[in-house]
Amino acid sequence: MADVTFKGNPMTLRGEELKVGDQAPDFTVLDTSLEPVSLSNYDGKKKLISVIPSIDTGVCSTQTKTFNEKAVDVDDTVVLTISNDLPFAQKRWSADEGLQNAITLSDHRDLSFGENYGVVMEELRLLARSVFILDENNKVTYVEYVPEGTDHPNYDKAIEALQSM
Repeated sequence: MADVTFKGNPMTLRGEELKVGDQAPDFTVLDTSLEPVSLSNYDGKKKLISVIPSIDTGVCSTQTKTFNEKAVDVDDTVVLTISNDLPFAQKRWSADEGLQNAITLSDHRDLSFGENYGVVMEELRLLARSVFILDENNKVTYVEYVPEGTDHPNYDKAIEALQSM
């Protein structure tokens, strides 16, 4: 498993760590209308999955905005931001930030995404900051488990990986 800390404290990640070349596992999360969403909702698209601990923090907010801005020009791509925030908080954040088209998804109910992608921080019941890029057939082409949960992911490397597909 990836070694991850949060504010310097070691975290135990639940689930299986994904690697490049793996077939991405399915998951069920909630959208901001409380409707269930799964990976199959985005079949045929490239997916940049941006995973954050909480939308209402500076790094998470920046990560969400940055990936939505940088990936907008990549053909057939959808950016999914997943956290354990309640859908109401995600919807409010998107409205406050003027990003109504951003897709924010909540894993708070079942931890389906977090456990299937190996990002549930057991000690906090939050998702570890990470980035997954999937091709149109849901094959994992890029993975970053950010070692320190309060640090930014490597935006440039992730976008380069997305653009090179």
